[in-house]
Amino acid sequence: MKKLILGPLVLLIAIFGNSCIENSRDISKINYDTMIIRIAEIEIDSLYLDEYISILKEESEASVRLEPGVICIYPMFQKENPTQIRLLEIYSGEDAYASHLETPHFKHYKTTTQKMVKSLKLVDMESIDAETMAKIFKKLDQ
Repeated sequence: MKKLILGPLVLLIAIFGNSCIENSRDISKINYDTMIIRIAEIEIDSLYLDEYISILKEESEASVRLEPGVICIYPMFQKENPTQIRLLEIYSGEDAYASHLETPHFKHYKTTTQKMVKSLKLVDMESIDAETMAKIFKKLDQ
């Protein structure tokens, strides 16, 4: 059981290293009133967990690196149940999100993981203190 949890944990730590830091230098240009903040709640079939995480890692890294409007895609999983994936997604606005959905890396992720996903729920969120976000990302960059 520890090997099942350790493998995905190592991959997700690597994802975090790239998924919220790349655009941190440009975050001061973001209009907080137009941001889209979402939590994706995803349940993965345990048979596909390692493969899913590998594909997710590629997609989240490419999104942050290549798309100026993608501020953050931060994947994580529940410690007690690694098939329960959560993504914190932050986009600069509707246009950035719409553009993200049309990218080759997102389309690849969506089509190749479709059979692996048992459930998906997108929860739109509203920031309570958006101005602190820039400080969080700057702190990560130190």
